[in-house]
Amino acid sequence: MGESSNFAQPSIPKFDGDYDHWSLLMENLLRSKEYFDVVKDGVEEPVNEEVLTEAQKKTLADARLKDLKAKNYLFSAIDKSILKTITLKETSKQLWDSMKTKYQGNARVKRAQLQTLRRTFELLEMKNGESISNYFTRVMMVANDMRNNGDDMQDVKIVEKILRTLTENFNYIVCSIEESKDIDSLSVDTLQSSLLVHEQKMRKPSNVAEEQVLKVSHEYRGGRGRGRGFSQGRGRFNKATVNASDVISSDIFNMNVRWRVRRIMQR
Repeated sequence: MGESSNFAQPSIPKFDGDYDHWSLLMENLLRSKEYFDVVKDGVEEPVNEEVLTEAQKKTLADARLKDLKAKNYLFSAIDKSILKTITLKETSKQLWDSMKTKYQGNARVKRAQLQTLRRTFELLEMKNGESISNYFTRVMMVANDMRNNGDDMQDVKIVEKILRTLTENFNYIVCSIEESKDIDSLSVDTLQSSLLVHEQKMRKPSNVAEEQVLKVSHEYRGGRGRGRGFSQGRGRFNKATVNASDVISSDIFNMNVRWRVRRIMQR
């Protein structure tokens, strides 16, 4: 059994309309086969093949064989209906360049797309109730599209954008990050990790505080009326409130819990 049988052959990426993604996968495959040099530069055909030495003829034959193999990979990756619309496909370079021109677009189209993406990026803001993971996904989709269209989008620009457009309940952690970290060297992944931890902490106290308030409300409504009973009820309420204060004294306090506490205290 041959050595090559121990390794699975890489699948040929089929073109699905997303040229940037397909060309990235296809280029990697062709490079792994050592065919991409003829795809990129083509085969230099001699004016008169008869005058070539035997060594030059062998080099030319090897280049032509590489070109045929590379073209075979491209034929397998591109749908028949698309191939029919491409007029120049005698060499792998002609086929590759035709796909690039047809689906990546010319410079003017790319500039127009990039301007639209830049406007979209500037208008992005985190929505109330939106999770950190979902907001990061929206930002990175636009940022990566900008990169694919030629924009030199650095991580620091994405980090600054996200810190600037988070909702108000993240103000405390944003100030902390800006004061304690070097924003220029902060990666997007590190920022996301920090904000996810803060998001989890931010949700937990409000849930505990809500349970404390509901417990107080239940005790108060459980038959403790005015007079002595009411005084006892107030005593219990004040004690419960003191216990709950350890939970609800953080900066990230749920406004709905405050409203419930005020309603109970006014009764």
